[in-house]
Amino acid sequence: MAYFIDRRLNGKNKSMVNRQRFLRRYKSQIKQSIADAINKRSVTDVESGESVSIPNEDINEPMFHQGRGGLRHRVHPGNDHFVQNDRIERPQGGGGGGGSGQGDASNQGEGQDEFVFQISRDEYLDLLFEDLELPNLKKNQYRQLTEYKTHRAGFTANGVPANISVVRSLQNSLARRTAMTAAKRRELHALEDELEALQNSEPALLLEEERLRKEIAELRQRIERVPFIDTFDLRYKNYERRPEPSSQAVMFCLMDVSGSMDQATKDMAKRFYILLYLFLSRTYKNVDVVYIRHHTQAKEVDEQEFFYSQETGGTIVSSALKLMDEIVRERYDAAQWNIYAAQASDGDNWADDSPLCYELLANKLLPQVRYYSYIEITRRAHQTLWREYEGLKQRFDNFAMQHIREPDDIYPVFRELFHSQVNKN
Repeated sequence: MAYFIDRRLNGKNKSMVNRQRFLRRYKSQIKQSIADAINKRSVTDVESGESVSIPNEDINEPMFHQGRGGLRHRVHPGNDHFVQNDRIERPQGGGGGGGSGQGDASNQGEGQDEFVFQISRDEYLDLLFEDLELPNLKKNQYRQLTEYKTHRAGFTANGVPANISVVRSLQNSLARRTAMTAAKRRELHALEDELEALQNSEPALLLEEERLRKEIAELRQRIERVPFIDTFDLRYKNYERRPEPSSQAVMFCLMDVSGSMDQATKDMAKRFYILLYLFLSRTYKNVDVVYIRHHTQAKEVDEQEFFYSQETGGTIVSSALKLMDEIVRERYDAAQWNIYAAQASDGDNWADDSPLCYELLANKLLPQVRYYSYIEITRRAHQTLWREYEGLKQRFDNFAMQHIREPDDIYPVFRELFHSQVNKN
């Protein structure tokens, strides 16, 4: 039996194993740092990782120290100044002792550096959305589009020089030369043996030796005339396009921008939209984002105008719902797109408009969308819009609503929205 012993100091992928162990050990601190970094990102920024910082006090390792008492002998190498019972003066400046540091003290108060490291995009998303799952997610074939990807498909005898396979071509060349010269080489070895035997025989047969030498020379020339490589030997890497189903989704962001919605409220809504987009991008390859802002009238805008432009006036929520229904019918066929929507508001709405919002959602939008979430960002009591939406929540499984009072509620509310749906399923 053979035994293989790996004596390498560092095994393969050891740094990756250590990194995963570190992420598991400090998961709570890392997730808290990631949640705090959400507000710095754009809604569609999912290509980069994140810089995570952890206070040093959270990563200190336990240490064993030698306690007081007992009898000990210590030998200090290089001691040529002191003998037993000598008194050693205290170091100047209150120093002494390992790890006390060098230099003067600061008058700016106590400070401590933090441990900062980078996590990749995949690690970032895994930690952010751990244990979460999209509700009402059905893998229907009619909701998927076909895309084509290039894959390696063996080798071919024809192709462009850029795709030539050197190794496979040399293998073919060696096989061809071996096949074409094998019989000649056997004949050559036989003639060489016959010539050697003739040279050692008595009496010498010079004419016969000369004939054998000529045959050997001609045979070697025939072997050398076989080309080292031929066009027949060349092989090229072959590629083919294979169809792959690729699902796609559209995310509608609806937000009230009337005078009652201040910038702090919009920033909290932005954090929620970022979380939703990141979450969708983990499941769907192609995610479109449609921004619809409204006061008394609704308008489709870009991200910058959606979050940072100022408006005044009242609020009519149904205008945004009507515009969303028009966009869905014009551009996003429910048979080909997975439709998600998130609405953010402070709860204000024209009293007579709230029943119309109920009708629009119940009869037109909710039958087409996968999931519709409503977040109300306010510290006040709920108004008519919230009460109408409570009826939708009881009637439709793909409708959810939550109340946000401050920025710290955003991530827990997001988890609650999707946790509750997962548990129901």
